[in-house]
Amino acid sequence: MSFDTLQDQIRAMKNPTVAGLDPKPEYVPPHILQACYEQYGATLEGAAEAVYRFNCGLMDALCGIVPAVKPQSAYYERLGWRGMEVLERTIRYAKEKGFFVIADVKRGDIGSTAQAYSEAWLGKTKVGDTELSAFGADCVTINGYMGSDAIKPFIDTCKAEDKCLFVLVKTSNPSSSELQDMVAGDRLVYKVMGDLTQRLGRDTAGKYGYTLTGAVVGATYPSDLRELRRRLEQTFFLVPGYGAQGGTADDVRFAFNKYGHGAIVNSSRGIMCAWQKTGRDGADYQQAAQDAAIAMRDDIKQFVTVV
Repeated sequence: MSFDTLQDQIRAMKNPTVAGLDPKPEYVPPHILQACYEQYGATLEGAAEAVYRFNCGLMDALCGIVPAVKPQSAYYERLGWRGMEVLERTIRYAKEKGFFVIADVKRGDIGSTAQAYSEAWLGKTKVGDTELSAFGADCVTINGYMGSDAIKPFIDTCKAEDKCLFVLVKTSNPSSSELQDMVAGDRLVYKVMGDLTQRLGRDTAGKYGYTLTGAVVGATYPSDLRELRRRLEQTFFLVPGYGAQGGTADDVRFAFNKYGHGAIVNSSRGIMCAWQKTGRDGADYQQAAQDAAIAMRDDIKQFVTVV
């Protein structure tokens, strides 16, 4: 499931967006939460089950509109092993519904540990005489600021499994400038990371011209986004920061080439929590999420035409 697959799905839906599945229990509509607490108690198990039912309802509403989902592992880890089991089930359900799945795990380690992470999220684990998929995502986010040793094991797994990855390059958070905007030789640090990301993916470009090593580039820094798009022509971008963090459709347009290719824009709370603004106490959460996803698509469409 390379970036060719993702770009195909974006073109089919004319929608370069991804829905983040980052649910806290308080984001879950009360009727779902109450039903799970009645069945399992106000426990981690009850909260995890509520999250899973909420995720499934969201994906039922969004399939055919949004090409991809992006579960953030931290929101599942905080529920313990039950949350991780729900994350596995969520990924499985997403793939059944036809979504491209980006596991937002931001792992960043080296050597055999990085290899283990890549096998867990993208590849297979050897069990006896067979190999089994653990999470089976199509793509992951990783932190490459330990250097190429933290990226290469993921690249190896991606080549073997026809998967892809996003490396943190220029992130959307306010303090990113404390490190990423520092000067390293004749370049800023985030440009060094962008160049490294594209170089490590050389010779893996698919039919759309993008390597299997993508980059996370925030919408909150549109001038940097525009410069990186020119600099990294073969790199697919994951663009956070739209909506709740202040990025606009006018900002994210710089992530795309002239054909509207090469990037996907994330929204998490804007879609998941849309029901909180309708005044119906979550009874309409699916319709609210669908309306929010369509509004985001149409907002971006004012500036980006996918052909």
